[in-house]
Amino acid sequence: MRLLIVEDERRLALSLAKGLRAEGFAVDVVHDGREGLHRAQEGAYDLIVLDIMLPGMNGYRVCGALRAAGHEVPILMLTAKDGEYDEAEGLDTGADDYLTKPFSYVVLVARVRALLRRRGAGASPVLRVGALAVDRGARRVERDGDEVSLTAKEFSVLEHLAMNGGDVCSKADILEHVWDFAYDGDPNIVEVYVSALRRKLGPGFIETVRGAGYRLRG
Repeated sequence: MRLLIVEDERRLALSLAKGLRAEGFAVDVVHDGREGLHRAQEGAYDLIVLDIMLPGMNGYRVCGALRAAGHEVPILMLTAKDGEYDEAEGLDTGADDYLTKPFSYVVLVARVRALLRRRGAGASPVLRVGALAVDRGARRVERDGDEVSLTAKEFSVLEHLAMNGGDVCSKADILEHVWDFAYDGDPNIVEVYVSALRRKLGPGFIETVRGAGYRLRG
């Protein structure tokens, strides 16, 4: 899952990004409202963590502009304000949830996961593809009822394949959703993680579609 953090407090933004990456998310960070709006409009994000008090363009305006343009990406607003009218304004502009600083990192992760589970057709916390059960809430994978131990990044690759059912996911698509915007390493890293998943899941679960990408099979 790919997240965008728009937060001008650089230490906070980088700390959140580090923690969320450790949870298996791909995370991009910007520190300006206008840049945040541009990145949100151009990128395929699964969720945006959006501060209200931003230089260039405040979070209310960023959120309102995205909703006016038809973007339905979940938005979790962050602010140092704590008045009920500030919260109401944030929600009225189209935000999905609201968190007041200072906040617990554990609570933020829980809110992020709840918003991601709530999204569209993939709202169920457990994705089932044949003998595989991918629990996005618990970050747990079972094969025929037996737990399979995966690293955070392995889980994210498998999660993305599972969310697409039997559809083919290209290498570029997996890179875009599982690695962050700044990744400029070898795109063959996807093959490394697919190979690791095959070793752990067993043969037959991940099919290579020559010239197109990978898909999960039941």
